[in-house]
Amino acid sequence: MDKPVNLNRFRKQKARAEKKARADQNAVTFGRTKAEKDLDKARNVQSLHKLDQHKRSDEKQDSKT
Repeated sequence: MDKPVNLNRFRKQKARAEKKARADQNAVTFGRTKAEKDLDKARNVQSLHKLDQHKRSDEKQDSKT
């Protein structure tokens, strides 16, 4: 005769497996490494800095200072 089966344990194991499968799918879809995120951040900062360097100052602002 088999041992009694704890249905709560199986239910929780199934939920964990589904959650892990979903997390793995999201990691493939949305995942980026920290190095990639840092590189994008540095490129954005650099492009904003270059843009600021090319701005012209208005005549109204020059006369006030």
